[in-house]
Amino acid sequence: MFEGIIKFFTTGKDRPLMSGDQSQIAAAFNKLRWQVFTSITLGYALFYVLRLNFSVIKKPLMAAGVLNAQQLGIMGSVFFITYGIGKFTNSFLADRMNIKRFFALGLFLSSIITVIMGFCNEYLPLVVLWGINGWFQSFGAGPCIVALNQWFSNKERGTYYGIWFTSHNLGAAFTYMATAALVGAYSWRAGFIMPGIVCAVGSIFIYFFMSDRPETRGLPNVADFKNDHAAIVEKDKSVGSLQWEVVKRPAVWILGLSSCFCYIARYAIESWGIIYLTEAKGYTTMGASGVLSIMQFAGIFGALTCGLVSDKFFNHKRNLPCLIYGALYAAAIAAFVWAPANRWIDLSSMAVYGFTMGALVCYLGGLMAVDICPKRATGAAMGMIGLLSYGGAAAQEAISGYLINSHMTIVNGKKIYDFTLAADFWVASAVISMILAACVWNAKVKD
Repeated sequence: MFEGIIKFFTTGKDRPLMSGDQSQIAAAFNKLRWQVFTSITLGYALFYVLRLNFSVIKKPLMAAGVLNAQQLGIMGSVFFITYGIGKFTNSFLADRMNIKRFFALGLFLSSIITVIMGFCNEYLPLVVLWGINGWFQSFGAGPCIVALNQWFSNKERGTYYGIWFTSHNLGAAFTYMATAALVGAYSWRAGFIMPGIVCAVGSIFIYFFMSDRPETRGLPNVADFKNDHAAIVEKDKSVGSLQWEVVKRPAVWILGLSSCFCYIARYAIESWGIIYLTEAKGYTTMGASGVLSIMQFAGIFGALTCGLVSDKFFNHKRNLPCLIYGALYAAAIAAFVWAPANRWIDLSSMAVYGFTMGALVCYLGGLMAVDICPKRATGAAMGMIGLLSYGGAAAQEAISGYLINSHMTIVNGKKIYDFTLAADFWVASAVISMILAACVWNAKVKD
């Protein structure tokens, strides 16, 4: 049975090249690769629907007395620990997996866990289920990056990576508004159950629409199809040896640490932004969700343009645009948490934050590491970055939850939360991320 499961998830054998002239092969290749691209873009958006719905549900859970801020922080930390470990291991596995089956299964199981959470109202089962959800969520990114590298050539990578990366903004923007509406109309339980059902259906469509590697469909690899070969291709090295080279490379670790601090600031805003706006600036839950949804739409443009900008105007280099985006990212977070309550300041800061976050997570969260690592070890590069990134996100949840809860006071029977130290922590993390990214300015590709 175990061998059968392994065989099911292992990438298939290469089929003989399909017969026909070049135009027929090109038509088949292009049709399948757009199906793959559509599947990973919409599918990854659904993964984020099942991840960020919890950010909207936090406030109602606190108001109902089900959980407090520190418990919510621990839940978020557990999620990111299991997600980070899972992303590390599963991204390594994705280099060898049938990416279609792996991706669709992760989304389906995450959907089921989310639905079950809607029927729980106690801390222990909620934290356990949320941790399990983090593991299944880790089935998403690795297969997507491997799919991009299997179906799109080196010269296309930056542009299509940026387009694909808008999927998390689309999913986040949708869940902020839709989950807020569901919770407002029904209860916090609906914020778990309904997104879970929708995403389960989506996972089934993806399973039948997506494909594994081109070679398993009798098609040439993308380097041959596009005549876009890397300058050096070490075909004599195994995937395992190339993955070990990724693990040993200092530049990958530095990029991972930079991404770690970027993710601290990112998930501070995405996880606690609604609570911050409602508690510190007097917004309603729906109003706060509207402000945060702006950052996700802005993030779409940031992700869409960052790869194109670096490919077209910086000769495929990401260092200078990364520095520019990093400075604006830190400034936007500072304006959001340090400026007095003002809707236009909040909207403007979130627009800048979203735009730069979309670019930085694209760069630091994978693209810069992929650029300097062997193509056949793409999953390993993503795994390394993911482990460090979500280690930072996990630490952020626990630290932010503690800082917010420990400075809570009760005035006339009402709990008042102080975000001062938490806000300072968020801004400092963004600044450190920018400094670390500058330390790998001259890193080069090693095949």
